[in-house]
Amino acid sequence: MYKYLVHIISVILTSFYFFPIETVFLPGVNTKMALAGFGLLILGKRLAQRRDAGINKDFFVLSLLALGISLISLLTMTINNTPDASFLTYFVSMWVWMGGAYTVVRWLDTAYGYVNVCLVCNQLIAVCVIQCLIAWTKDVYPPLQTWVDSFVGGEAFMGNTKEARLSGIGAALDVAGLRFSAVSVMIGYILSKVEELSHKQVVTYLASFLIIAVIGNMMSRTTTVGVGLALVYWIYSTNLFSLKQNIKNQKLWLWLGGILCVVIPVFIYLYFANDTFYKNIRFGFEGFFSLWETGKWQTNSNDILLNMVVFPDNWVTWLIGDGYAANPMDKTLSSFDPYYTGPAYHGYYMGTDIGYLRYIFYFGLVGTFVFVLFMWRSSWTCIHRFKDYKMMFLMILLVNYIGWFKVSTDIFLVFAIFLVLSKEDGVQTDNILENEQSC
Repeated sequence: MYKYLVHIISVILTSFYFFPIETVFLPGVNTKMALAGFGLLILGKRLAQRRDAGINKDFFVLSLLALGISLISLLTMTINNTPDASFLTYFVSMWVWMGGAYTVVRWLDTAYGYVNVCLVCNQLIAVCVIQCLIAWTKDVYPPLQTWVDSFVGGEAFMGNTKEARLSGIGAALDVAGLRFSAVSVMIGYILSKVEELSHKQVVTYLASFLIIAVIGNMMSRTTTVGVGLALVYWIYSTNLFSLKQNIKNQKLWLWLGGILCVVIPVFIYLYFANDTFYKNIRFGFEGFFSLWETGKWQTNSNDILLNMVVFPDNWVTWLIGDGYAANPMDKTLSSFDPYYTGPAYHGYYMGTDIGYLRYIFYFGLVGTFVFVLFMWRSSWTCIHRFKDYKMMFLMILLVNYIGWFKVSTDIFLVFAIFLVLSKEDGVQTDNILENEQSC
């Protein structure tokens, strides 16, 4: 009983970090902020206990880069005289994520007696699978949706979408899609080491991958980015098209084939028998249905995205931006600018939601370069610390960079939870402290 309780609490805390929510009982404070508060208290206590502890060099460099993003944001706001502070507090946001991650990692270490990359990956996988199942259940059982809405609210919860998409608890739209993508990459990498896994683990990871790939795409088609990368790496690493496949790799693909033989007939039945499933599956895999039915890959979101391609028309904007990321004419936003006299746009500034373009229009190529460098440094630190997981972190970084062609959401939080781990799995968990001793 105790073991199951530990698992449940661990998944809930990880979900509060990975998919923050704001409750109606405590408006204005989401679960990520609460976890960060606990984390900073724990860290402060440990710093006080160890008077010789300094801040790790990697965290110092990352903090400088995050501070650079905030300072460039302040610069563009000052030069352009705009109130849009979209990235002004990014330095604070970075440490809020770090604080939340630190709390989760300290809990995992206390609950399980160790914490390493594999355990963190498993927690994130479990959270994403459960979020997908919750989203599916909410869609077919409305009372669950009503119950969730009774205690979850605020802008932190993105479930109330006009398009009535599937949503979990705090997991929806492209924000969830990029996080699902990162976790899909983790599963793909873990399965590439099939010789180290038991049959039970292989089946569990395969089932998790399929759940995220299918339901995750119903929630956000951005999930396809991670699923595609995971499959490509999986195929390459297991030598699928080689005659020299080892027995373990062959069994892996046989397991996948067996699972698909069971799942596909069920999907076909639901596709024709259930209107809700029909709607969701066609949305999630619109491109594939279009390719099958018309011979062309076409989705509504891609068409919209193409219309969002717009570039600056002057060198000042290219260099330092216009100081606008959100819509300056939207009176519901804190970034509303009563002195703005430019064209009216639907949605974001310049009518574009493309990540790279939003960054350029906000703080130019200077700010965009620093942001790209910040994400690269986060990945590089993880790679340097956990060399056995080099490809996994590179693919997560690639998920972020590819995702910015569609949205402006970053996935630093994925790196953050690994950044607070030590170089040696299960030995040292306080890597924020430069001189922390082994646990």
